[in-house]
Order: sequence, then structure tokens, then C-alpha cells
Amino acid sequence: MAEPIVLKDTILLLDSYSQNAIRLHESFLRAGCSCSVVVLEEDPFLPEGVMSVYDLFLGYFQEEGRQLGKPRFFNEIPVPDHWSIHAGVGEADYGRITCQHEEKGRIYYWESPRKWLVKTVDWLDRRGGVRFRDHYNRYGAVYARTCYDDQGRELGRTWLTAAGQEAIVENAVTGDLIVNDKELVKFFRHKRDMMFYFLNRAGAGRRQVCYNSLGDPFWISGRLDPSSKRDILFWQEAVEEGIPESMQGILEGRAPRTGKVLLQKRGACGSWAGLGADGARAGRLGYIYDFKKENGHGSEALICTNSERIEHCEELIRAFPEMHFHIAAVTLMSPKLMSLDAYSNVSLYPCVQQPVLDKLFLCCDYYFDINHWTEIVSAVYQAFLHKQLIFAFSETIHNREYVADAHVYPVGEFDRMVSDVKAVMEDEEALEHHLKLQLEDAMAEEGQAYLEALCCGG
Repeated sequence: MAEPIVLKDTILLLDSYSQNAIRLHESFLRAGCSCSVVVLEEDPFLPEGVMSVYDLFLGYFQEEGRQLGKPRFFNEIPVPDHWSIHAGVGEADYGRITCQHEEKGRIYYWESPRKWLVKTVDWLDRRGGVRFRDHYNRYGAVYARTCYDDQGRELGRTWLTAAGQEAIVENAVTGDLIVNDKELVKFFRHKRDMMFYFLNRAGAGRRQVCYNSLGDPFWISGRLDPSSKRDILFWQEAVEEGIPESMQGILEGRAPRTGKVLLQKRGACGSWAGLGADGARAGRLGYIYDFKKENGHGSEALICTNSERIEHCEELIRAFPEMHFHIAAVTLMSPKLMSLDAYSNVSLYPCVQQPVLDKLFLCCDYYFDINHWTEIVSAVYQAFLHKQLIFAFSETIHNREYVADAHVYPVGEFDRMVSDVKAVMEDEEALEHHLKLQLEDAMAEEGQAYLEALCCGG
């Protein structure tokens, strides 16, 4: 087996590399916090600088793995002579491997802007049933193989090192795992026991562990060397009916290593005090955002929609003849929306392309989240990153996390929205005050807050 990876003094231990996990990781980076990022969910296509817990053991995250190459294209799958590979153009979601018109395999792709990158290949028997599945990673290597019986039931999976050696074998029927660690053979009844072994083998017990889940990451933290209470739970969910029992244990000082809980969701912070949380062991810490520009105090406003139902749209246009409204949709626009082109302070963008959208987010200083139905292009988050002042109706709001409470109105209070927008348009100090409210309610942080939180984790 490969030698253990040398982990940094701080480990960011994540259940999965979800959107919230990405924002937490990016906040660490922007604050200049050096850390090793380890994801417990098996994910062979994590970005560079992020490792799966399997990488700690299989060696793909080390130089030996990186030398293997890049993600494999469909036509780079090794097949016998005279077999054909078809990308799958016109088919639902897979490519095909054939020999004299007989289907031998199916290729499934990784979701990526670069098409045809192989994620798995199913090898078929003569009846068309799957007997083996090869799992490819971001280095183009087969890092695991799953076996099936003739009824299509999973029998087990084998993981391979970067050097191609058999490292882990899982029995899908019993759940047991066997790990070949050089001259040692280790048996595990549960996958999380194996993950703990990998992390402990890599020295995690001597490091500070920051984690974002009361599931396996909390369990692993609790089993590591308890000589210091340096670990921190970054809680990214709501606190609704009460404080979870595991978290209560942290707040009462009963967790072996975790000394602090940091809340990262506005709603959770609002209800925290009423639930009896100990302020000495609990705090709040949002994210550090990569803002694209400053608000220019201009009079350009943006609305993104895929629906003709834009609440009070025409009244808003008439109320602000000095404001130019840019209305964009990624689809064709209905005649009702197209009729707004009659106003001189309106520009319409049906079937808008991304380069045009990028320019609109840069040039506009206001965003109105007033369209019904679904949000498109993560518009509210993008407006927030471009420091547009965001206004919304409570009946239409799509992402309240990035909109100040003071800027959300019931539809019946449209006149109050108009009055507030006029006030900030006429007073630059008022505009800056409302932008500050937006940042505070979104829990936008500076780098120093992260550095201080990590230094006083205990």
C-alpha cells in the first residue's frame, strides 16, 4: 500500500462535497486557513486539492496517482481488437461497446462541461445483464470494480491502488470489508470503521478536525485521540424542533474532542438562543464570499425569469422611469412579456446566452426577485455576489439566504417597496446602509473571523 498522506494541522472533514461544503472550503481558502480537505462520500471526481477518504489509502491523491493522467474519454477505454465504441449520440445517457452488432458494454459519463468523460463502464453477458462494473476516477484509472450475479444482484466491490493492487474488498451481502495494508490484513464490519482506520492511520488524531455533520464526521471525531478539545462543528442546517442530542452533548462539554459549534445558517442563529444553547460553546460564522464587483450606485436593474408572471412588473417599470429594467429569460418570451418592450426603460433578452447574462450582472446594481415559479441561473446568489441590492416579495422569493429581511415585502405592500427603492436611489448613504444590511443578514464574513475561530476552537 501507499505510505499515508501527511495531513495538515487542520482537517476539514466533510460528509460530501455539497454546495454548502464547497462554500465552507472556499471560505477556509479565502481566509488563508491551510487545511487538508477529506470527503467521506466516495467521489472519484473531486476537484484538485480535495481528497476522498479512500485517497488516504489507495494512493491516487499522491504523485503516483497523479502521474496516471486525466479523466478518460469514451474512446480511450481498452477493448479487444475489432470491437467498436460508440459515444452514444442520440441515446439517453450512455455510450455503447459492441462486437459485430452485439452489445458488450455501456459507458456512463461524468457530469461535466467537457463531454464524454467516463465515470463507469458496465460489461454485459450474452443475455444483456451486467456482470461487472468498472469505476473510473479523475486520473483515468479503474479504481474499483463491482461484480454482479446472473440475476443482476451486487455481490461485492474491489478497490485498487494507483499501482493496480487489490486494496479493499467489500462483501455486498454481509457488508464486511477486508483491507490489505502491506503485511497486515484488517477486517471491518462497517464502512465507517474502515474510514476511521484510514484517518487515524494518516495521523488525524493529532490534528484539529473541523466537520459539518453530526453523522459519520462527528462519530469519527469522537473516536480520535481525545487529548485536546480543538475540533469544531460547522452546523449548516436549520435548528427547528430542538437541539439534536449529539450537539447538546457538545454544548454540555461531553463530546470527547469537539469544543465549539459554529452556526452557518441564518434561521438557525435566530432560534438558537431560545433553545438554551451555551454561548461559550456556540457561536455563528457565515461564509467568505468572492464578490465580483462593488455596487456602482447606478440605476440599472435586472430581473431573470422563465415565467411571464412577474409580480407588479409593469407597475414597477412605470414607478421608476429613471431606472432601466433588463428582463432576461433562457427560453422564448410570451407575447405578454414581449409587450413590455414598448417601454423605453425596458430591455428584453429572450433565450439569453451566458456571456450576455454575465454582462448584465456586472452592469446592474439592483435585482428584483419578483418572478413566480422557479429561479433560473442561480440569479439571487449571482446578484448577491455582484453586490446588487436585492428586493423581493415574500410570495416570490427564491433564495432568502441572500436577501435582507428588510427587503422582503408582502405583495400587498408593493407601495412600501416602491417607497424604499426610491429612498435608496436618492440617497447614496442609505444605499450603502441597505447593502450592509444585506451582507449582515447573509452572514458574510471577513477572513479574520475564520482565523480567530480556528485558533480558539477549544
